[in-house]
Amino acid sequence: MTTEADSFPRRHARTQRFTLGAPRAFTVAPDGSRVVFLRSGSGTDRANSLWVLDLPDGGERVAADPRPLLGGATEHLSPEERARRERSREGGAGIVGYATDAAVELACFALSGRLFAAELQAGTARELRVPGPVIDPRPSPDGRHIAYVARGALRVTNVGGEGDRALAEPESDQVTYGLAEFIAAEEMGRTRGLWWSPESDRLLVARVDDTPVQRWWISDPAHPERDPHHVPYPAAGTDNADVRLFVIGLDGSRTEVVWDWARYPYLARVHWSAAGAPLLLVQARDQRSQLFLAVDPETGATRMVHADEDPTWLDLFPGVPCWSPSGQLVRIADEGGARVLAVGERPLTGAQLHVRAVLDVSDHDVLVSASAGVEAEFPEIGEVHVYRVNELGVERVSQRPGVHSAVRAADVTVLVSTALDRPGARVRVLRDGQRTAMVTSHAEDPGMSPRVTLTEGGARRIPCAVLMPQDYHGDIPLPVLMDPYGGPHGQRVVAAHNAHLTSQWFADQGFAVVVADGRGTPGRSPAWEKAVHHDFTVTLDDQVDALQDLAKRYPLDLSRVAIRGWSYGGWLAGLAVLRRPDVFHAGIAGAPVTDMRLYDTHYTERYLGDPGAHPESYAKSSLVTDEGLSSPAEPHRPLMIVHGTADDNVVFAHTLRLSSALLAAGRPHEVLPLSGVTHMTPQEQVAENLLLLQVDFLRRSLELG
Repeated sequence: MTTEADSFPRRHARTQRFTLGAPRAFTVAPDGSRVVFLRSGSGTDRANSLWVLDLPDGGERVAADPRPLLGGATEHLSPEERARRERSREGGAGIVGYATDAAVELACFALSGRLFAAELQAGTARELRVPGPVIDPRPSPDGRHIAYVARGALRVTNVGGEGDRALAEPESDQVTYGLAEFIAAEEMGRTRGLWWSPESDRLLVARVDDTPVQRWWISDPAHPERDPHHVPYPAAGTDNADVRLFVIGLDGSRTEVVWDWARYPYLARVHWSAAGAPLLLVQARDQRSQLFLAVDPETGATRMVHADEDPTWLDLFPGVPCWSPSGQLVRIADEGGARVLAVGERPLTGAQLHVRAVLDVSDHDVLVSASAGVEAEFPEIGEVHVYRVNELGVERVSQRPGVHSAVRAADVTVLVSTALDRPGARVRVLRDGQRTAMVTSHAEDPGMSPRVTLTEGGARRIPCAVLMPQDYHGDIPLPVLMDPYGGPHGQRVVAAHNAHLTSQWFADQGFAVVVADGRGTPGRSPAWEKAVHHDFTVTLDDQVDALQDLAKRYPLDLSRVAIRGWSYGGWLAGLAVLRRPDVFHAGIAGAPVTDMRLYDTHYTERYLGDPGAHPESYAKSSLVTDEGLSSPAEPHRPLMIVHGTADDNVVFAHTLRLSSALLAAGRPHEVLPLSGVTHMTPQEQVAENLLLLQVDFLRRSLELG
């Protein structure tokens, strides 16, 4: 008998979607002797410890446990650290990040704003008494120094804790040294702001001045006695932070890195290795041109290594740009209608692969993750594989169907694999391609397996996942729940078990659930992703096309169709109910971006352009403008809007403006405010009850009884 405490919503929330206890954040020593990683003690334990897997015997040991290090005290986070974790969607506790020296013998990390260092071979950890609260500590490659940020200042200490000093101090409360600005962390995938030289004698340091950025107040209406947070938020069309880069020596010397900042204000990537000079990727504000620049660390002068232009936009990719060991530029580019890996000026892949990230670069090859390209003979719906690429060809490292990623050093590869037919992720350690060890996972078994079919729908062959109730064996049409994200950066149709658990739970409540990845979603081709340029609404067209085509093959009751989603998916759900009430009969919009003018610069301007130059693009994609609410279609469908009042990414104003516009237009809707909740919903009771309340709303709205 299943109790309420054992229900899927409760367990799903308590285990943070069954991710707690799973190993993550792997680092391989360059001599292949050990693998370092994070893992909590059980599937309900949020506190991560630092672990070491010794090779070749495969024994695991704890290198640092947060509980004894803090003496049992409760962990306290500074506002800056909370903001960093929100940007990275980090819901864990304890040691949530670490950095190592070049030999992977020393690791350092922050706990409760305090600095700790762990000797990985000895298995000992100690605190270094330095000014705090400490953010993003990083040891020098030689392991002799640790750089970190405290109260906006870049500081450095000897590894023994002596000689702590500030190398750069902020000139005002709006300036920080060594941290990523909001849009770099939220949209560019750059979460850091300091980089050591290979010689360990100086650093590249980002200086961020938020003075030009408009200020928003983020408050918790449930606690009027608390001061609101004054947050710099660069909304579309407004000023960004001023971001500059300096070479700062351990002796206190300081040299500014010079490039055409006015033309290329976005510092998107920084790479510094022994293979070449410091390497930057800087982008124009419209993201249609970018430069790869090599830096002279003595003078700060830069020279162009490569330039890219695209009439639509240029994407950023994990792991690039970087130098190969021989000093060639490694990058990912959209060329010839495909996404290819290029080393030097030569593409090493073609239209058979859609390259997504560079994982490692060695003397012999480049390790990448990729999905099937536009000319693949047998497209693998929802699969992502790891490949070795060099001038001789392409070799697939991951063999089983699923979603795979990897970390590599020397001849040791850590392969992380998920599949449809088993829960969680399997972590194998390979040496020269042969399994030598496994990394244990303590994640809980969900106790259910998705009854999912991966297929394609519509004339555009939209990737889809169709989920039916576990106990459904008839042919009576079922009410339909569309469950998309449906936009850029959010692939939902994946060949992975746990990715479909929530959709399966909704299916088991009596729905046929459809997840569709239409145009704009990643993983297919550059043209597919860029089809949303200046018009997000084409993603709704694809949801409709997929639904109507799937109804020809599956028992879908098109007279009872609902849609739910979060963030972009929340906007899509609201758009579906407002623009296509002929198709959708109810919607649940979670944290929806209702007015694109209120979202940030780097994301929104990439897709819709500058709002001053392209107001029509913003109006067409808005839920609150006259165009957004002018549809005369009847009837007006019920809509539930769910939003965290403390959300600093998609701020609560989005929902308030939509609710006001709906009220003025006489359209029925419900608003469910989540007090104190951010863009994530980590609180166990909130996450659990949110699922239950959505089911109740769907049953009422579709008159399911």
